[in-house]
Amino acid sequence: MADVQKIATRVSYGEALVELGAQHDDFVVLDADLAAATQTGKFKAAYPDRFYNVGIAEGHLMSMAAGIATTGHVAFASTFAMFAAGRAFEQVRNSIGYPHLNVKIGATHAGISVGEDGATHQCNEDIALMRTIPGMTVIVPADDVEARAVVRAAYELEGPVYMRFGRLATPVINDPETYSFELGRGMVMREGTDVTIVACGLMVGRALEAAEQLAGEGISAEVINIHTIKPFDDELVIKSASKTGHVVTCEEHSVIGGLGAAVLDALAPTCPVPVRKLGVNDVFGESGPAVDLLDKYGLNAEGVIKAVREVLA
Repeated sequence: MADVQKIATRVSYGEALVELGAQHDDFVVLDADLAAATQTGKFKAAYPDRFYNVGIAEGHLMSMAAGIATTGHVAFASTFAMFAAGRAFEQVRNSIGYPHLNVKIGATHAGISVGEDGATHQCNEDIALMRTIPGMTVIVPADDVEARAVVRAAYELEGPVYMRFGRLATPVINDPETYSFELGRGMVMREGTDVTIVACGLMVGRALEAAEQLAGEGISAEVINIHTIKPFDDELVIKSASKTGHVVTCEEHSVIGGLGAAVLDALAPTCPVPVRKLGVNDVFGESGPAVDLLDKYGLNAEGVIKAVREVLA
């Protein structure tokens, strides 16, 4: 995939906000002194009167966004995933989730691919945290095309939304001319009969790479992109698992409480098939180049292939 265009979804987030701002004037963007990194600085440059930098105060960021939402405006609150889901969890839960306010959380720099920033900034727990909040929608776009669509969908949806974006530039795997985002509906990216690979975020592209290589070994892998972790597309996953009889889940997140857990929740009552969860195995991250870290933790095509062989065995 060397020739495929690569774009970080955090860049897509910033550019999508600017595009959305030209169409609607009933939303504001807030940031916690990270506008260059989260890419919301682009919105600030275009619409300075609708941008607020609250400083390094993430709890205040979420509380202020909640207050603005009570006035009838939509509020996009942006910071790193570690701070949005971790440091400000109480404010997200009590001030945004509990009253079901129209706040859209743009959480960038999620997962192990934050790289050199190390364990303190590599948030591998945010999906687990956010999906426990009643009424919270959780979305993990796979590429630039999907990320832009997610921002628009979040704006149109009534209620709180958590959007997870990455720092690392990743391949664009969707065609902007044909792509259509539907909240809560997974997408079959490749059909197969032997094993179902369910992925989200940057792992979707790696799952597709793995499926191509597996085909050369005579293994037919179905690849599903679950961009919406909550609400979850139980129907699609159960249908695929019933056909293939084996499932591998792939996520740049802890194996505890994330996509893999959501898949197991869906399958256990009616379709108990063998499942192998690929993710971060209950450890903290470490500093290093993003791609090297993904390789070390098995979050690559080779890791997906290994997991498929294990589940088939």
